[in-house]
Amino acid sequence: MGEKRMIPCLYLYQGQAAAGREDRQLFHSGSVEEIGRFYSDNGADELLVFDLSDTDVEHEKAIGKIKELCERSQAPVTAAGNIRRMEDVKKFLYAGCHRVFLDFSDDSQAGLLKEASDRFGKEKIAAGISNMTEFLAHKEMIEQYAGAVFGTVDMLKECILSSDISLFVFASEGAAEEDVLELLRDVRVHGICGDWIGRMERPIMEFKRVCAQHQIPVNLFESKIAWKDFKLNNEGLIPVIVQDYQTDEVLMLAYMNEEAFKATLRTGKMTYWSRSRKELWVKGMTSGHFQYVKSLTLDCDNDTILAKAEQVGAACHTGNHTCFFKELASREYDDTNPLKVFQQVYDVILDRQKNPKEGSYTNYLFEKGIDKILKKLGEECTEIVIAAKNPDKEEIKYEISDFLYHMMVLMAEKGVCWEDITRELARR
Repeated sequence: MGEKRMIPCLYLYQGQAAAGREDRQLFHSGSVEEIGRFYSDNGADELLVFDLSDTDVEHEKAIGKIKELCERSQAPVTAAGNIRRMEDVKKFLYAGCHRVFLDFSDDSQAGLLKEASDRFGKEKIAAGISNMTEFLAHKEMIEQYAGAVFGTVDMLKECILSSDISLFVFASEGAAEEDVLELLRDVRVHGICGDWIGRMERPIMEFKRVCAQHQIPVNLFESKIAWKDFKLNNEGLIPVIVQDYQTDEVLMLAYMNEEAFKATLRTGKMTYWSRSRKELWVKGMTSGHFQYVKSLTLDCDNDTILAKAEQVGAACHTGNHTCFFKELASREYDDTNPLKVFQQVYDVILDRQKNPKEGSYTNYLFEKGIDKILKKLGEECTEIVIAAKNPDKEEIKYEISDFLYHMMVLMAEKGVCWEDITRELARR
């Protein structure tokens, strides 16, 4: 039996997060990105976002908001609502969604299932079922073309799905915890979704620990090496080096005792022992600059932890992103880290776009516009093909470099950054 997934729901109305499908009142701060990030950083395995917009204009704005949510959330996002045509499915997926939820109470959405599955893949499409009549009327089609089913508790009375379809059950807000645990014990249920798990006062990580105590498999943050096997300093502490999980930039050095280590695992927030104050401290508790854990690794001597974390705001109390900013000595060297080089070149291109420089070839391309940029990109692509037919490796390196430069000019022109590209590649 695989790990059970916890999937809170967000409702998007007029660009803000709403409390539910019916009342559409603003939910807490109303910030979709903030609330989505809260859920993903606090144990949600996936987010289900319903677009409740009333007009095409609002729908387009909602897609933009969902794109921002996908960029900020570490949990995959499933999108639902206001799907009238295949183009809507495509827009949600291109916005970065993990999959799209088709509501089978709407015949027009149900009718898109086969086409969407054929075009984007079964794993990208989920069927939303509100009652058994809907399910039984479309059971054969759902089993053939849907990769997941989101349904009600009533479905469990009769529902027998083929083994390759994941069934997620909506748990109502008023459900008792024991009833939810009983749902998760069912081998047919791959996880729960809805308002019960979405209540912000119910810590998802804490509920996952309750599940684990009941032998229900969940995705928990647990150490593979026991604290007793760590080599501690004479104060009973272990140093922790913290890196930005995306850039590998070293952010800070701090210390943990056993209590801090266990709190970090339990909450998913980096927690340390203050040697000066002699007390536990959660990074960001006063400043809001939390560090959300992505991974913890022990070194070869078992005496130092390397933490990769998502840093909110600045890591340093001075306001610097990293505590390591005072240069002592350095030599000139070529940094050929691919992502850094790509980003540096891209940043120069962006600077030329914002601050034109006389005689700049980059500015010449921007001034001529998209057609000129595309023409040059096509020419460079052809040059790569020609170079590839020749035995000289240096020639193809030169042509690929030309192509990548012109591609980055196109990226800047269209507002696409390297993070957009790497995130899309990672999803694939």
